[in-house]
Amino acid sequence: MLTFTFVVAAPSSISTSSLTGSSYTSSLSFPSISRAFHSRSRSRPPALCYSGLPENTASDIAPCLFPLHRCKTIHLVRHAQGIHNVEGDKNYDAYLNPAYFDAQLTPLGWKQVDNLRKHVRASGLMKRIDLVLVSPLLRTLQTAVGVFGGEDYIDGTDALPLMIAHAGNSSHDAISSIDCPPVVAVELCREHLGVHPCDKRRSISEYQHLFPAIDFSLIDSNEDIWWKANARETKEELTDRGLKFMEWLWTRKEKEIAIVTHRAFLFHTLNAFGNDCHPSVKKEISKPFDNCEFRSMVIVDRNGCINLL
Repeated sequence: MLTFTFVVAAPSSISTSSLTGSSYTSSLSFPSISRAFHSRSRSRPPALCYSGLPENTASDIAPCLFPLHRCKTIHLVRHAQGIHNVEGDKNYDAYLNPAYFDAQLTPLGWKQVDNLRKHVRASGLMKRIDLVLVSPLLRTLQTAVGVFGGEDYIDGTDALPLMIAHAGNSSHDAISSIDCPPVVAVELCREHLGVHPCDKRRSISEYQHLFPAIDFSLIDSNEDIWWKANARETKEELTDRGLKFMEWLWTRKEKEIAIVTHRAFLFHTLNAFGNDCHPSVKKEISKPFDNCEFRSMVIVDRNGCINLL
């Protein structure tokens, strides 16, 4: 069993201007993991993850130290606002509406994407990311290519576009796959499965037409065989799926990975971590994500050898 520690590396918090009443916040990481481990402010240092210490241990002693090769930096992103969120945030039953099948981004969602895109470039983060992993649903695919993709696609370019123009009923131009990290779709990081039409995906062949340069090769079935109309995935099953995703993530060779996924998936997966951390860090790790919120964390292998289930 692979054991992880999350080290919250004192991310800076950046707020952009209000968008039609919605505030957007992004937490950006330090320029390097090594700096995150030893950077300390003159005031009380940020809480790190403590291994094997009781929960009431003072948060300013005995921070963890790990070899860099046993660490990965992950940048977690919840998708921007989808059409299902507009009513669903007011009335949970609205998520049962068949009109929200594989919900696309709203115009506000695309504004949130554009803001985050500006931040990941201004911070230098874009140059450090080795890989983007994305849930194969329309709203996450749109968010991933909008934030981490290239510039506007120009017809006649040799490289395939990451997204064709107006994909998913959007007014967005085509997005280039040049000068950006590879984007790979992964079924394990999908949203809470079953019952809600917004969480049912299209066929992979449809997505391949809309997002030609995204790699869908890790998905076994063209049709959605995971989502059930009359059966909702339990919270325990969702957590187990999230942990399997984390273990698979550790097998990747890339050291800095962005993951574009969903609120419930993030909440239940992250809530399984941090039990050996200071309570303030546990709370920070498992806090629910807002639309298009971005957080950077470090995962650490503490076992010395990795034994996957």
